Order: sequence, then C-alpha cells, then structure tokens
Amino acid sequence: MESTVTTESAENPSASSRPGYGQLLRTRGAWTFLLPGFAARQPFAMLTLSIVLLVQHTTGSYGAAGAAAAATGVSMALFAPYSGRLADRYGQRAVLVPGVLVHTLSGLSLTALALAHAPLWALFLAAVPTGASVPQVGPMVRARWGVKLQGSPLMTTAAAFESVTDELTFVFGPLLATALCTAVTPAAGLVTEGALTLVGGLLFAAQKSTQPQVTADGGHTRVKHASALRVPGVRVLVVTFLGIGSVFGGMQVSLAAFTESIGEPGLNGVLYGVFAAGNMLSGIVCGAIAWKIAPQYRLVAGYTALAITASALWTAHSVPLLAGLGLLVGMSIAPALITGYTLVEGLVPAAARTEAFTWLTGAVALGQAAAVTVAGQLEDRLWNGAGFLVPAAGTVLALVTLVTLRSRLVARRRNVTVARGVGHRVPVTVD
Repeated sequence: MESTVTTESAENPSASSRPGYGQLLRTRGAWTFLLPGFAARQPFAMLTLSIVLLVQHTTGSYGAAGAAAAATGVSMALFAPYSGRLADRYGQRAVLVPGVLVHTLSGLSLTALALAHAPLWALFLAAVPTGASVPQVGPMVRARWGVKLQGSPLMTTAAAFESVTDELTFVFGPLLATALCTAVTPAAGLVTEGALTLVGGLLFAAQKSTQPQVTADGGHTRVKHASALRVPGVRVLVVTFLGIGSVFGGMQVSLAAFTESIGEPGLNGVLYGVFAAGNMLSGIVCGAIAWKIAPQYRLVAGYTALAITASALWTAHSVPLLAGLGLLVGMSIAPALITGYTLVEGLVPAAARTEAFTWLTGAVALGQAAAVTVAGQLEDRLWNGAGFLVPAAGTVLALVTLVTLRSRLVARRRNVTVARGVGHRVPVTVD
C-alpha cells in the first residue's frame, strides 16, 4: 500500500499525524525560545490589573483607574500590529530590544505620576507609550512555532500549548500583582512588571537562531508586504477576539470591585486565578485531541459556550458562585483562542504571520481596554457587579458576527505545485 507524505513530515518526527505535547516539546531548538519567552510574557498579565489597583488607590475611583488602563490597552492595540509587521520585515530582535527599554521607562513614569497624584491627563500621557511599547512576545513565539512546524499537524498542538502558556501567566500574574499591590505597596505591581519585561524581553531577543527569516528588501527573500488585515478571515477573527478581550477587561474591574465591596480585596487575584486556571486546563485538553471537526465549526461551538457562560456572570452574588462561573467562562475561552490562532496558519502567508498574530493580540487588548473603561463606569454609577454586563454584551455581539461570517474562515489553498517549482513541498512516495 502506498501513501504520499511531504519531505518535511518524513524528516521531522514532530510532524507525525498524531499530535502530542511530548512530540511538540522535542522539536529541535524549541526550548531555546520557550523558556525566555515565558519569562518575557509574564508581565503582560500584570499590566492592566497593576494599573487599575494603583490608580484606584491614588484616586479612589474605578472609573479613573479603568480609563488609565484603557489608554494603555488602546495604544497597545493600535501599535501591536505595526510592531508585528516590523518584526516580520526587519526581524524580531530589531523590534524587541528598543521596545522593552521604552516600555520599562514609560511604566516607571506612569507609576511616579500616579503616586504624585498627577491629573488624569498626565497619566494618559504616560499610559500611551507604556501600552504602545508592550513587547509582543506571544505572537513572536507563535511565529517561531510556525517556522518550526510548517505543514505539520502539530500546529494545533502548538496553538494549544501557547494558549496554555498564556493562561498560566494569567494564573500567576494577577495573583502576583494583587499580592504586591495589597501586601507591599500599590506601586509594586507596575515596578515588578517593568523589571520582568526588561529582563525577560532582552533574554528572548538574544535567541536569534530561532527567529523567523527576515523577508524585507535586503534580506534573504524579496517579497511584497501586504497587511494581514486584508485577509477577510483575519478581520472576522479580530472581531471575535474583541469579544474575548471584553471578558478579560470586564472581569478584571468587576472582580476587583466585588472583592472590595465585601472587604476582601486579596480575593481578587484568587478569583481571577480560578478563571485563568479554567482557561489553562481547557487548553491542555484541547491540545491533546486530534480534532476531526473543521476549525471554523469548533470556533463557533466554543464561542457559543463562552457567550452563554459570560452572560451569567452578572447574576453571581457570592464568592463560590462567582468562582464557579468564572471557571466555566475560562474553560470556554481556551477553545476559541486556540482555534482562532490555529486558523491563522492556514489563512495568512508565513511572511505576514507575526503581524496577523499581533492583530489578534491587539484585538484582545482593545476589547479589554473598552471593557475596563465601560465596566469601571458601570461599577461607579450603578450597582456592584454591573460591570459583568460588559462581557455578556461583548461576547454576544461577537458571536453574531462570527456566525454570520464564518464562511470567511475557510483557508484558501496554498503550497500547491506551480510551474516554477517554488513555494511547495515535493511529494515523496513511500511504501
């Protein structure tokens, strides 16, 4: 009996038909970027919450705290795709090194201004460069996996592994930020975030051997750079990830307000950690399954579960109930995130993949920023827990868009044989 496989699958054992974390982690050179990448992305989970806790402490207003955090999120969302495109064009190291330096200095400036009780507009001035310079380590790691595993069924496993890694940071990040801001000093969260960004980012940037090949003029290949946002499927995914961002932002503010109202502010990190733990555990399971269902259908199914569970958050009025619902929401987010990132591999050419990933990351940040702002205003002006209405509205609206435009998520065929014999893998017949 004969079968046709690609030369890449034949030469790379990680490209076998059965996905698994063990196979993934045995990919040659993977650990050289995974370990520093984990350290560099840890601060991302601390930034927004650290700003909220610091500014709320110095101003006494969740609305002001949400607005300052939102300025950071919006600027990150606007600049992240541009950062990703520069990384695709000139290399990740060229973008990352100056970025972490600017981010650290801007974050320290924001901390100093908040402690000095500076007006809100001054906080905005510092928040904008802080957000704009957030290092896009997660998308950069995903792009490196794309190079290592191009065409391999392990891409879905890699997407799941990255989602689990992200959520692991969101388990420890909020706990660390809350502990530092409540037990040490309200400024300790942002100061630690800046230090971790600087050290982790520089270590990751030093791993030059695993970064994707530079494809700009003067590099190894001459290509035309078109924005990843021109791909219709990417635009659908951006809207989908905006809804996911509304969950993160709405829960951060609303959980902080809820725990403050019951006199247990330290529970904020615990409750958010339960939410992130659900996401992480669900991601582990998703990555271990060899899916036979088309990814666009998996995305719709996972997102439906997310919208349903997120819509129930505002009804919770006790710590156990809120923890249980938060766990279910987290378990619903992971399938949507993993499938969305997996779809990028088929929708976007490799030369624009870092940019595509940063569009999705930026969409989460923008949704989070909008949710933090609106949820903060609702918590200030309405009842405790009103901010939980934001995740409900955000996910339902995104689900409607996703269901309506799901056909745009079907990948167009690439890597086929062409007359010049460029851009495809040669089939090899084996017994």
